[in-house]
Amino acid sequence: MPNFCAALNCSRNSTHSVLAFFRFPRDPERCKKWVENCSRSDLKEKTPDHLNKYHRLCARHFEPNLITKTSPFRTVLKDNAIPTIFDNPSLKRSNNEKENKDAPEVKKSISDSQSEATKDNTEATAKEISESKNGDGVDSSPQVIDEETLNKEYLKSLFDVVVMMGTQNIPLHGHSDKEPRSKSFTPSNFQALLEYRINAGDEFLRKKFEGSPGNLEHCSSTQLQQMLEVMENCVREELLAEVKEGRFFSLVVDSLVEVGGESLLPLFIRFVDKTNCLREEFVGFLLFEGDVEAFTERLIAEVTEKCGLDMQYCRGQAYLCSGVSAMKVKAVVARIAELHPLAVLTPCSSCSLNICLANTMTFTGVHLVMSTLKKLDAFFSKSSLLQNQLESAISIYYQGNEEKANVLKEACDSKWTEQHDTFEVAVDLLEALLLCMDSVHDNEDHKWSDEVAHNAFVISEALADFEFVMTLVVLKNTLSFSRAFGKNLQGQTNEVFFASSSLTAVLHSLNEVYENIEVYHEFWFEEAINLAAALEIPVKVPRLYFRKRPTPGEEIQPETYYKEQVTIPVVSHVIKELSDLFSENHLKALKSLSLVPAIMGLLKFNTAEETSADIYKDDLLNPDTFPAELHCWKIKWKHGTKDVVLPSTIYETLQLSDVKFFPNVCALLKVLYNLPVFALTNDKCSTAKQRLTTYLEDTPVHHRNKSMALFFINCAIKHDLDSMVEKYLKMYPDTAQSYILQYDDLSIGSL
Repeated sequence: MPNFCAALNCSRNSTHSVLAFFRFPRDPERCKKWVENCSRSDLKEKTPDHLNKYHRLCARHFEPNLITKTSPFRTVLKDNAIPTIFDNPSLKRSNNEKENKDAPEVKKSISDSQSEATKDNTEATAKEISESKNGDGVDSSPQVIDEETLNKEYLKSLFDVVVMMGTQNIPLHGHSDKEPRSKSFTPSNFQALLEYRINAGDEFLRKKFEGSPGNLEHCSSTQLQQMLEVMENCVREELLAEVKEGRFFSLVVDSLVEVGGESLLPLFIRFVDKTNCLREEFVGFLLFEGDVEAFTERLIAEVTEKCGLDMQYCRGQAYLCSGVSAMKVKAVVARIAELHPLAVLTPCSSCSLNICLANTMTFTGVHLVMSTLKKLDAFFSKSSLLQNQLESAISIYYQGNEEKANVLKEACDSKWTEQHDTFEVAVDLLEALLLCMDSVHDNEDHKWSDEVAHNAFVISEALADFEFVMTLVVLKNTLSFSRAFGKNLQGQTNEVFFASSSLTAVLHSLNEVYENIEVYHEFWFEEAINLAAALEIPVKVPRLYFRKRPTPGEEIQPETYYKEQVTIPVVSHVIKELSDLFSENHLKALKSLSLVPAIMGLLKFNTAEETSADIYKDDLLNPDTFPAELHCWKIKWKHGTKDVVLPSTIYETLQLSDVKFFPNVCALLKVLYNLPVFALTNDKCSTAKQRLTTYLEDTPVHHRNKSMALFFINCAIKHDLDSMVEKYLKMYPDTAQSYILQYDDLSIGSL
């Protein structure tokens, strides 16, 4: 890193000079003399340790006899060296008075030394002048920089540090904001990195703060917040440039998270990029407060004002919330669908349909099951030893059925708590899970930490609750009707197409269950009792019911309670949720997948896309020519592709070189591809959600910052610091003006 001379009016630095540079001494008296002689009044308040660490003087300010070259690569000062050679009239007068009082022979010695120094200075100056000229002999001496330019460079340094901290996930604060700042706490990470940058040779920052009081922060919290806002705008502009060009997009709202002491909902945008890949990008957080109307306005404002998108081009919506938050978000989604009918609600490809259906239920028993599944996932992900413990428990319970044991062990190696058959697997694993939790909690061989043992106890208490067992059995049996349907929705394009036709059968089966709920509940309740008996779990009504029962002293049988509180609500909720998720417009969109050549072939080219695609006629480039174009599209694949493998996905179809000759078909496929029900093109297109999960897992709650999260998740975005500075000066001209450096006549040489 370069060193800069701290002397007034000295422009030398180690990058452009071969001179040695010396630290200020730690001795207080000698350090004070150095400060006085170099005429830097702004350094008088600095401590010797601070000056020793951050400031240097070049060899030109010392008498030659005070400098010793101990090796070709090392130059040192004598212990009592004081700098005396400065371009400072007052200091020269002081030196002259001292010389007049000295003995003649001393004067002669000093005169000889100064003659040698003058000779050396003349040679060095000539060398520097020669180096300062370019190849054409033009003088490239320092030019005067105006204060506006200096301020821009200062802001650029600040932005550079914040960008680095965001992309590396370094929290802005180094200590808890709840604690008072005192000497026992270190400075914030941001302030510390600015100081490090100053020490590394950033003269724009150094000149800014050398004359400031010692306790002044390098960047105020107000200015930092303004910078974060500017950076957010720049990231979104770069991120969504392709969305604006392609126009169409979909919205995906993720699960509720806590950031900066606020409850926020992550917002993702899905769109088809220039390469026809389906991408999903994180664009920010939504504050989860207020009523449905207020939240709807906030969401639309986020999309239109901050992201610069037009809601009339929104073609799909999906949400991954659970419990109470899901109810509110669903109401918001319905409100948006009223305002923009083509923004259809669909399941999200990143979450299995059955898990999505269960997450949207607000019943106590379902919440107990879903929260316990999340705890199990977190518990076993901590250590492979815990996974081994579970596999040992599986082997014990399935000694006579090795094939079943191997299937369950294989399931446990994957994210079994997020699959289509989660509830079936959970029922089969329940006995082994409880045995494993009890074994870890007992901790007889002291193998597990207190925290792990306690977590095992909490999970075992939930597993041994009959309400958990009964609800799990009801979820397993109810969602078995939608399991295959949901799996097809996350399959290949042709599976998604045919799944849309099977929805009627799924709803018919569920309605039959609802109409015969007494019979089905009797079977399910008996299954739960048998499972509970094997685990020695007592069959009882939840304790909470007795506190909330309408008539004190009134008794209710467990079978009746669970029918009214679990079975009927779960079945009716699944029927209604499936009907809402697959609206008429959504089903029409899925039927339009028959445009994909492989699906055309499966249907023997006997399709009627004109009817199903009618809802998107305004999205076509030329709706009037669509029927004729569609006819040519069918003829092309029916007669012109003998022995050719037909494209089986939207992505493969859009990659065809001649698809551009069918502009309406191409436009319609791109619109359909935006729907959240379709899987992202590849892993590179889904990194945003993965990085959000990483950020939340790796960052303590009190260190989370929504702006820094945006930078970390979108770390691949190219950051233009100059653009950020210009945008900042435009957005906050008054604030920027107050931070202009208070140094007149500064030049490049003084930096």
